[in-house]
Amino acid sequence: MEKLLDMVKELSFVRVGGSDGERHAAELIQREIDIAVTESNSAWIKTEWMPFAIPSASVEESFVKVNGEEIPSAPYLRSGNIDRRCRLLYLNQATEIDFAGLGDLGDTAVLLNRIEEDGAYQRLIEHRAAAFLTWKGKYYFTREESSLYPKLLKEDFLRVGSVPGFEITAADANRLIQDEVSHVDLKLEQSDDERESRNVLAVIEGTDLKNEAIVLTAHYDSVPVGTGSWDNATGVVALLSIFGHFAANRPRRTLRFVWCGSEELGLLGSKAYVAQNEALLDGIKFCFNFDMCGTALGGNDIFVTGEKELETFVDQYCKVASYAAKKYCHIQSSDSAHFCDRGIPALGLSRGTMAAEIHTIHDLSPILNESAIRKNVAFAVKIIGDVANAAVIPVKKGMSPEHRKELDKYFHKEEDPENAKEDL
Repeated sequence: MEKLLDMVKELSFVRVGGSDGERHAAELIQREIDIAVTESNSAWIKTEWMPFAIPSASVEESFVKVNGEEIPSAPYLRSGNIDRRCRLLYLNQATEIDFAGLGDLGDTAVLLNRIEEDGAYQRLIEHRAAAFLTWKGKYYFTREESSLYPKLLKEDFLRVGSVPGFEITAADANRLIQDEVSHVDLKLEQSDDERESRNVLAVIEGTDLKNEAIVLTAHYDSVPVGTGSWDNATGVVALLSIFGHFAANRPRRTLRFVWCGSEELGLLGSKAYVAQNEALLDGIKFCFNFDMCGTALGGNDIFVTGEKELETFVDQYCKVASYAAKKYCHIQSSDSAHFCDRGIPALGLSRGTMAAEIHTIHDLSPILNESAIRKNVAFAVKIIGDVANAAVIPVKKGMSPEHRKELDKYFHKEEDPENAKEDL
């Protein structure tokens, strides 16, 4: 690709997991893979699509009304159904203290800041809440700027039960509190279904160390608002450029490229890949993930998840490579997480900025820069090449105790140690 940003712009359209848009994006990715394979004339490259089913729901009707007036809202998919007036109760971060002494909330819609807060959803179930409301944006955002859209309730939550949920704007949430609104009318009528998503795969078989592999991931789906240019058309194009390089420069170790579908619905593409490729996991020694690159303004980020020695490796490598980046020593909420959960160390290569916001109408291409994308790609090619061609992989598999604990919490396994997988 002569112009990486041109490909980013071509991919900049709504491509929600399981939709026709997502399939079209997969076709564009496959087109670029095929071009690279043809240009390199590489017989050692294999490509395929990996379809998988994803949970979804069809919504017949959904609304939130205050004093008879409907306010902007979006439902949580697969959260259940409701059609009734509910008492409204704001519980901030929904901590154990917030819920203390409340008893049964069967007639109550709980307004909370985030459903992902520690234990918040579990407490809704335990107290039999009728429904929950979360809010998004800033109090001064318009309805459009708030960028509400239906969200799939996590399967981890649904294992303990369902509570009908809605998201509203911060402006309306603020008004509910300021006006001391006591009741809301809620209706959500939906039916569960399934759709098909897919991962786009390409494998560059290594030479003398081909039984050891590195997996490289980037999700290509988007949320229903904005064009997903930064999140994550940039990561898709970065990975395509990296693929083109190694298609023409065969490494010692095998490189497994995975353009993941349905990441925005709960990392479903990488989850499916790990589940369907158990036999490959022992041979995968390292993971590189690309989620948001190439902003004109901002700084480079590296998410480090693994043993302590991985942090040291990154620190020293960036100095040698003259690559300025902020290091985050925790899991990246992206497709690398499922590989880390299986003991595979990962580096998430990204570029952040405060000049734009993902998952909003403002995730557009003007904030992106060709030179910045190329710099991200150049560093990635260098570090991946050095790891793929090293005499010995520079870091061992496994997770530090801190990262293991964080992963268990992220995947809601901390309260069920029997389900926790041991590090490979």
